[in-house]
This record gives sequence, C-alpha cells and structure tokens, in this order.
Amino acid sequence: MQPSQSFEITENLHYHPSHHLWAKKEPETGRIIVGIDALGLHAIGDLAFLALPEIGTAVKKGEAVGSLEAAKMTSELRTPVSGIVIGRNEKALQDPLLVNQKPYSDGWLFSIDPTEWEAEKSELVSGAAIPPWAQAEIKRYHEQGLLK
Repeated sequence: MQPSQSFEITENLHYHPSHHLWAKKEPETGRIIVGIDALGLHAIGDLAFLALPEIGTAVKKGEAVGSLEAAKMTSELRTPVSGIVIGRNEKALQDPLLVNQKPYSDGWLFSIDPTEWEAEKSELVSGAAIPPWAQAEIKRYHEQGLLK
C-alpha cells in the first residue's frame, strides 16, 4: 500500500535526514535559521511546550539542544548544524502552536552563527534529493504507526 498523505516540504531548505529539522542560510547575514518540518510536526502532534537553547550557547551538529513536548510525545531537539546560537523565536516559546501553524515562516525555532556550514550542509538533504527522501520518510512513518 502506497501512503496517500502529503505534507508541505519546502524545497529551498536543507533537512536533517532523520530528525526532521530544517536549516536555511540567510544570504545577507550568513546565519542559519532552524525549524521543524511539517512531517515531523504531524508525527508528534500539536506542540504544548518548547525548550530552546540560550543565546550564546555553542552547539554541535546532532547534539540535543532543547525539547519539544506535544500531544503524542516528547522529543529532544537536535541541532542540524554546529555554531553559536544567536537567536530564539520568543513568539514560538510563548505560543508553541505557532510552530505547527507556520513551520517554515513564523514558526522557526532558533538561529545559529554557523562554524561548519560548508562541511555540514552536504550531510543534509537538499535540492533534487528532497522529494524521494520525503516520500521514503512518509512511508517509514506509516510503517511505524506515526501516521494514520
């Protein structure tokens, strides 16, 4: 059976292949904006609480930097890139549902001044690799019972 559900997966971003966080480099500043994609959000449910890293925190790709608490589960928030945290979405901290409602815009999580972007971006899913990755993830989530 082929999953029929579809999710908005924006193609101009870089995605962590298993944690469903996205990274977007701002050309003007060089900073990286980090958020969670629609598929990951659907799997965990409506967010009730966010814990984000403090500004000034040095982070390494893959390490836990916060948490997401939702209706279905609690999950660690793992950064997709290394660097120094330079911003947090205070609106999302006050209203976590903003992340569910606008995951690719107003619902971003935190921003990073990257230290290893050029090396680390090649380990993220981007460009033409996004559609087949997204379909494989939807299938995997169905098989694990995370999607109905």
